[in-house]
This record gives sequence, structure tokens and C-alpha cells, in this order.
Amino acid sequence: MSSVPRLVVAAPSSGSGKTTVATGLMAAFAARGLAVSPHKVGPDYIDPGYHALATGRVGRNLDAYLCGPELIGPLFRHGARGCDIAVVEGVMGMYDGAAGEGELASTAQVAKLLGAPVVLVVDASSQSRSVAALVHGFASWDPEVRIGGVILNKVGSDRHEELLREALDSAGMPVLGVLRRAPQVETPSRHLGLVPVAERRASAVEAVAAMAEQVRAGCDLEALAALAGSAGALPCAAWDAAEVLGSSPPPPLPVPPPEGAPPLGAAPPDPRFRPDGPRPQAPDGLKRVAVAGGAAFTFSYAEHAELLAAAGAEVVVFDPLRDERLPEGTGGLVVGGGFPEVYAAELSANEPLREAIGELVRGGAPVAAECAGLLYLCRELDGRPMCGVLDATARMSERLTLGYRDAVAVSDSVLAEAGTRMRGHEFHRTVVEPGVGEVAAWGVRTPRRRLEGFVQRGVHASYLHTHWASEPGVARRFVERCGTS
Repeated sequence: MSSVPRLVVAAPSSGSGKTTVATGLMAAFAARGLAVSPHKVGPDYIDPGYHALATGRVGRNLDAYLCGPELIGPLFRHGARGCDIAVVEGVMGMYDGAAGEGELASTAQVAKLLGAPVVLVVDASSQSRSVAALVHGFASWDPEVRIGGVILNKVGSDRHEELLREALDSAGMPVLGVLRRAPQVETPSRHLGLVPVAERRASAVEAVAAMAEQVRAGCDLEALAALAGSAGALPCAAWDAAEVLGSSPPPPLPVPPPEGAPPLGAAPPDPRFRPDGPRPQAPDGLKRVAVAGGAAFTFSYAEHAELLAAAGAEVVVFDPLRDERLPEGTGGLVVGGGFPEVYAAELSANEPLREAIGELVRGGAPVAAECAGLLYLCRELDGRPMCGVLDATARMSERLTLGYRDAVAVSDSVLAEAGTRMRGHEFHRTVVEPGVGEVAAWGVRTPRRRLEGFVQRGVHASYLHTHWASEPGVARRFVERCGTS
């Protein structure tokens, strides 16, 4: 059983400062020589990139909707192997989860599943004594959630801090930290949230360092570590990719250093980072799967690469913005999410790679594409030529499509047999207009049923982001259809 000390960082609402506090805590603990395990509640791909910079370890997601509540403990234990402490950043407001599903996928549910104490981050910029009523409401709403203390964010002055402390002291709630307004720790955003680390690595390192310093100066790290240590044992086994697939342990994935400025911790063993230099042939018996990375394709759950490796693949990351060919011996291709709309001109200009991907598809190789990958495989994106694998065009839209989805495969594909049920998440501001006669990948309820995605030759392309840990057989099915190098 796991007894790793752990904290969940939650807030009454989005925008309260969870990412600043959680990332700063991770970095501050790492600076003390602790091995810190970073986690994020929900489907967010971007925050884990900042967590990786702070800790030198892969940022991992804990999503009770995508993976099911029963996998939260095992996935946490998998990520926390060998760590001294774990910090889990929550999502939205503490009790907010999947719409219409009660507590499912909320920060509160994950805290209960982990048996972890909660630190509530409160934006105190427009209140004083009322903070006690707010915190009391959150602490008493669900008796199974244990709020161990509060970190006050955006405090304006010494007098403001004094009033807040007096109010919370009368409510019996410990104040574990006070952070003043600090614009230097703010991170740039755009249409889908924060700008990913891969697009601003040097400035992101500076921002994470500023978060760490703000937390170190304003928070009681000893009290926070003690609170984390009050979490009891977690009575479940760690998730293991080879075990769930019934295979032998895979060979270790390459551990290249990240590009640009180094992270604050040690270099993370993250297969999503792009290895430079020559790539040798895959070892005997392994099939080479090329995974798109770089600044345009940053959205991927680490467990996907681990499942592919456990299923017998050598995972090689390439950058469609830089590489003019696929890795030698590529037998299958995975193109995850990201921001191709931001890099449409550069992706379109890389004609040799677009042609190579088209040739791979015509040869029958399996291709799995999610969201950004779907856009990249279309004929064009915002008028610029893309790979042309799918008879569809894509364009930016003012409308945001966002939410969890229940899906059932309506066609046999390289990922799933027809009838396979999975849960996914959509998050995009683009629209895809299919050609005539396209075969759909999923039937999706949103709340009414609609068809979504494409199945064509060996291609499975969809807007849905899925977490393969919930259905690990998709990795085996995909690798079985890959050619050997």
C-alpha cells in the first residue's frame, strides 16, 4: 500500500490561483531535494507541462470521467513511484465535475479517492471577513472532504492580510500561506487557455521559478509537508502498462533532455520530448510508432506511450514543424492534440513530411489522430493545404466546443471494434466539414446522439481526446496492425 505524502490543491472557482500555487509548491519542494510527483485533476494537457518543469517528472492526469473512479488510485500510485511527496492540482471549483454527473470528475471526488487533505486557494482580492463564510461553506459541504488549510491569494496589503487572518482564525481554519499580487508569475493565455511550455520554454522556466519563489516566501512549507504526511495509506496496487496488457515489461523509453532551457528539476523521462540526432532501427521484434510532438502537437497522456511500448512498440517522437520525413522504419503514426491552427502556415510549408504521411497512409499503416491530429490530416486548414489524407476541410470558429462525451465506436478501426464504448473530451474552436461518403468513427451523445470523426483505410481520426488507460486494448490493437521496421 502507498503512504506517499500527498496534497490536493483546490479552489472555490477557476481563476483563483490553483496553477500558481500548485506549480510553485511542486517547484519549492523540489528545490528542497524532494522527489515530487505532479498530478492534475481532469483532462487538461497544458498545466502538466508546467508541472514537469517544476519537478523534473512527467505531469500526469487523474480524470475520473475518462478513466473511471477505480483507476484514480492506481494511476496516482503509478506516477508517484519512488517519490517523497505528491501535489495534485485540482480543476475548476472544488465541487465542479462532469455536467449532470454529481461529483464525478470533481477535485473533491479525487481528493476522497486518494484520501488526501485539501489546501483551498482563495482569491481574497475583493473580500475580508466574508472569506470565513466562504471557506466554512466549502469545508462543511461534504464531510468526507478534509480541508486542512487555506492559502490566501492576491492579498493587497498588510492590513488586508490581518483582516483575513482574523476572520479565518475565528472559523478555526489554518492559514498556510499568503500570496501578494505578483504579475511576474502570470502566464500568457489564448483561445484554449495557457500557452503550452513547448512554445515558450525559456520564459516558462522563469515563470515557474517566480512561482516557486512566491510560494517559498509566502507559504509555510513545513506545515504543508506535515499536512501532506497526514494522508493515510492508499490500499490499491499501482497501475502498470505491461500488467494490464498481460505482456512482458517493455524496454525503457528514451530519456532525451528537453529543448531550450533545462527544467527546474532533473530532466523528465517524458517520451513526448523530441529526441535529436540519428535514430537507429527499432530493436528486433519491436514495431516503430512515430508520435507527433513539438510545439504544434503537445497534447498527449504519458500512459499512451507507455501502453504502446508495453504492446511491443518502439515510440519515437518527431516534430512536424522541423522534420521533413518520418522516422526511419515507421510502422504506425499517432498525432495527438495541440495547436495546429497556430502553426498552420509552417505545417503547410513542410510539404515533404505531408507527402510522407500520405504515402504511409496509402500503404495501409495504422494512424490514430485526435483533435489537432484530425485537422492536420484534412485537405486544408483555414485555406492552407494539410496532409490531404481525409476528404475534409477545417477552419477556425468563434464557437467553443467543450465537454465530456460518452462515445461508442460505430465502425471497426485500428483502435476499436464497432460497439466499443469509451469516454472522451472535446475542447476546440474549429469546425471540420467532411466530404461525401465519409465513414464515422464514433456515435457521441451530447446530449443527443451524433456521428463524429472518420475511419478511412487505416486511419482513425476524431475530435475526441480519450485516455487509453480506460481501454488499454486499443494500444495492443493499434500495434498489432503496425508494420515492422
